[in-house]
Amino acid sequence: MAAAMEEKRIGCIGAGKMARGVLGGIIAAGKVPVKHITVSAPSDTNLGYFQDQGCNTTHSNVSVLYKCDIIFLATKPHLIPTVMAEISSAVTSNHVIISMAAGVSLQRLEKVYMFAEALADGAVKMGMPSDLSRRIAAQTLLGAAKMILETGDHPAKLRSDVCTPGGTTIHGLHELEKGGLRATVMNAVEAATQRARELDRY
Repeated sequence: MAAAMEEKRIGCIGAGKMARGVLGGIIAAGKVPVKHITVSAPSDTNLGYFQDQGCNTTHSNVSVLYKCDIIFLATKPHLIPTVMAEISSAVTSNHVIISMAAGVSLQRLEKVYMFAEALADGAVKMGMPSDLSRRIAAQTLLGAAKMILETGDHPAKLRSDVCTPGGTTIHGLHELEKGGLRATVMNAVEAATQRARELDRY
C-alpha cells in the first residue's frame, strides 16, 4: 500500500486554508513525495507556502488534471461550478476528484466505504466468501463510477438501463427506496455543505 501511494500524483485546486489543512497532513505523513504534489491558484499569494514545502505550483487548474491522479477541490462552494466547467475537458475515468467544500468530501468517502461494506456483508449473508464479496463490491462501485464518467449519461438513465422488468435489480432498488437511501445521502451532502460554509467564515 505504501508503495502504491508513493506512485500517486496528488493535485489541489486552490491554495488557501483548506488546501493547507489537507495537504499539510499528507505531507506530514510522508507517504507521498512532495514532488508528486501539484497545487494551483490564480495568483502567487498563497502558493509560496507550498513552494517552500517542495510542491509543484501552477496558475493553471487544467494542468493539475494532466499531472495528477487524485484531485482535491479546495475552493469555496460558489466557485466549484466554474472550476468544474474549466477542468471538465481534462477529466478522465482515471481521476479521483474530491470536493472539500460542497459536501462530497473526505467525510463523505466514509459513507461510500460504509455502502461498500454493506454490499459485501449482504453477499456474505447470502453465502459468498468474505474476500470475494469485498472484491465484487469494490468492482461494482468502480464500474458504476467509470460508466458515469465515460458515457456522460445522467446516473438516473444508467440506473434505468440496468433495471430489467421484474428482475433482481429493481427488487433491490425497491428496498433501497424504502430505506430512504437518496433522501439520506442528499441530507448528508446538505449538512456537510452547510458546515463547510460555517467553517469558511472563521
